[in-house]
Amino acid sequence: MKNQTVDVTPDRVTIRHVAHDAGVSVAAVSKVLRNAYGVSEVLRTKVEASIQKLSYRPSMAARGMRGRTFTIGILVIELSNPFLAGIIEAANNTLLEKGYKSLIGIGRSASPIEASMIESMIDNHMDGVLIIAPRISGKVLERYARQIPIAVIAHHEDDAQTYDTINSDDQMGARLAVQHALAMGYRDVAMLGYDLLDSPATVVALQREKGYLDAVKQAGLAGRIIRLPPVATNREAALKDFLTTEDLPRAVFVWSDLDAVPLINAAKTFGIRVPEDLAIIGYDNSPMAALPLVGLTSVDQDAYKLGTTAAEVLLSRVDGRKDAMHVLIEPRIEARDSTR
Repeated sequence: MKNQTVDVTPDRVTIRHVAHDAGVSVAAVSKVLRNAYGVSEVLRTKVEASIQKLSYRPSMAARGMRGRTFTIGILVIELSNPFLAGIIEAANNTLLEKGYKSLIGIGRSASPIEASMIESMIDNHMDGVLIIAPRISGKVLERYARQIPIAVIAHHEDDAQTYDTINSDDQMGARLAVQHALAMGYRDVAMLGYDLLDSPATVVALQREKGYLDAVKQAGLAGRIIRLPPVATNREAALKDFLTTEDLPRAVFVWSDLDAVPLINAAKTFGIRVPEDLAIIGYDNSPMAALPLVGLTSVDQDAYKLGTTAAEVLLSRVDGRKDAMHVLIEPRIEARDSTR
């Protein structure tokens, strides 16, 4: 029987469409999907060709027939951020304790790359995907979550139903940063953010901006947000411009240690004393922040707790939990010399 083309959209493709296109039974497709004993190479080639042509992705039911592979995909925005490395290590250790192996993919702040990575993890029959700091939209995550269990860190979308989120309470963290600056006697407290461009509302930077604005408003102050160029661009010139402005604030809350640590270094280069001339507060409490020559006051998200909690939540989803979980982990301030 000759192969027949089925006119369907990728979102509607089912195992029956694959069987029809390949000219075989649904049972035969199922055997190929679960790698059953006795499947001929001819049948496997025919079915896999139809799967690729129709962009079919097996449903959770089909995955269940194959059985678990005891592998988890970890998709992270980058590996250059030492704070993210701490999350990955904690998550990986938890997965290992539960008998799972993890494979890491890097999204590079690009939604198409992230989508492609998730599809590859599905195609490789992984049992679940842990995503850290995605650029991909909640709508796309929703679609993939119908095919594979997903838990997401640093993605604020507490009304999602098909996947789970685990976050630092970023609004609270920003409020803690402002409150700490005020407690140290600083009244002119600005925020150093970045150009959000087309960033989704789920990103942590936007949550931290909301927390900052709430805190300065509550204190009766006029806050201001100064924006650096977008993420993944060179910020050296922008940091110099900030430090040499005529209306330099007395204190600045920086959206992440990724910019707060270079800001301290740049300030010292320009002869600006920290904290005597400019108090600086970061976010992440990354390993660099604790170095004596840096001494950065920073909001601690607790990378260990984020990673372990996310792994545990994901595995409970793999085990069959259906109701969504949205976990907020309370941050704290780690005070150092940059605000004393």
